[in-house]
Amino acid sequence: MKDFKKYYKINAAPEYLYSALTNAATIQLWSGAPAIMEPVEGTEFSLWEDSIVGRNISFIPNKKIVQEWYFGDHENSSIVEIILHQDKGETTSVELRHSNIPDEVYENIVDGWNENYFGELADFYKD
Repeated sequence: MKDFKKYYKINAAPEYLYSALTNAATIQLWSGAPAIMEPVEGTEFSLWEDSIVGRNISFIPNKKIVQEWYFGDHENSSIVEIILHQDKGETTSVELRHSNIPDEVYENIVDGWNENYFGELADFYKD
């Protein structure tokens, strides 16, 4: 199991970014795929047609999202924390912490964060 931590800069205020990460309709706008998501603790979610599935653990509106991601038959939880930090102006620094990623999917997960998840979000909010 491996951990991944990275910061991303997105040209959007934290409240817009929080909505883009927790509102199913907005997720579909920037990802191009249907999403099942609601910012309610304990609810299940699905992104990119079940490519990412899990359970929402906790939310601090406009500041933090914590989720458990499922990886097949793995017993240990994979935990995702997304922390939004207000930068100057309308820019947000996003702190991503993803722990307990199974070794066999680690590179794919890192590429997904960089390209499909935060890469797509950065493109969506480009000036």
